[in-house]
Amino acid sequence: MDVALTGADLVTCLGDADATFAALYKGVDGSEPLRFYDTGRMGVTRGYHVNDDQGDDTDEPSLRAGRWLARCVAGAVRQAGIDPARERVSVIVGTGLRELRAVERWALDGVPVRRRDLHFDAAVRAVLPDVTEVITVSNACSASGHALALAQDMLAAGEADAVVAAGCDAMSESMLTMIGRVADAPTALLQPFQEGRAGVLLGEGAVAVVLQPGTAGGTRPLATVLGTGLSCDAYHETAPDAGGIVAAMRDAHSRAGVSPRDIGLVLAHGTGTALNDPTEAAALREVFEGTAPGPLVTGVKGAIGHTSGSAALMSLLIAVESIRTGSVPATVGLSEPIPEAAGLRLVVGEPADCDARVAQVNAFGFGGVNAVSIIRVDR
Repeated sequence: MDVALTGADLVTCLGDADATFAALYKGVDGSEPLRFYDTGRMGVTRGYHVNDDQGDDTDEPSLRAGRWLARCVAGAVRQAGIDPARERVSVIVGTGLRELRAVERWALDGVPVRRRDLHFDAAVRAVLPDVTEVITVSNACSASGHALALAQDMLAAGEADAVVAAGCDAMSESMLTMIGRVADAPTALLQPFQEGRAGVLLGEGAVAVVLQPGTAGGTRPLATVLGTGLSCDAYHETAPDAGGIVAAMRDAHSRAGVSPRDIGLVLAHGTGTALNDPTEAAALREVFEGTAPGPLVTGVKGAIGHTSGSAALMSLLIAVESIRTGSVPATVGLSEPIPEAAGLRLVVGEPADCDARVAQVNAFGFGGVNAVSIIRVDR
């Protein structure tokens, strides 16, 4: 079932949607020294913080993810022009960490938090009190891609008139510490598909899109979601598996009714890690073999960091903007691609002209929880 994307909003370390798109085309690296944390203990010194405009760099606001989520959900619904008081509107939030940072501050610093505020129902209903339900999906770094798939299913089943698929995450001390233990030294730059890359850095923010049946409304949608393919290969706790990734891509193509030749742009997962980048490159080469010259391939994590549960939908909106403008932003941090990416049309250095109408968006999570979405944008 084709689904119309009728409203959208996001916030990243680079700002709101317009500011983020503008910075991406300029090749801005949004990383900065970490705030709030004792970096000497973690082995991580940099990240991609959202500016909360509250307090100074040592004053950490509470429930940050939920606040960004509420802002984006309200903005997307406003753009779509739907009314939860008159229509059945459900919200599905994909997240990797939920409000884990608030729990850490409660446990370590005695900063109180109400347990009900750890679910995103309260944040969403603060701006949209009449929504039918708020569902949280915690599927690691592909979570908002899974939220998108569930939203499509709900519309196909007639269980809602509109669904808001969203994602959000804020950095947490425990997650930063985990990635700090993987690298030999603190990572200075997140460089997707770069030879000699040093590892991942965390980003944060939120994103929301409104989905309606393809026949709803009288205005042209921002995009059409043709299908989302999923796989859960359970290959390893953290290491990706090319077979599971290929399965998700092919499932997405089948559900969308497209072939690899139809796809002109890929927004890669591209984490800048030792394992993800060659594995994803191998999967892309396998799926797009024989489609020369193949799709343009770019990634955004060098600019906005790995935004965990919101990564899939953030990449999706950047794919929409790339097709709408006919220009694909370059992969920030990439100058010398890894050998495994040979044959892929990686966008390096400068934005690339693009006449594509169909794009693929990759998102992969720990445990082999993979989501791949196919969208079409009509100019």
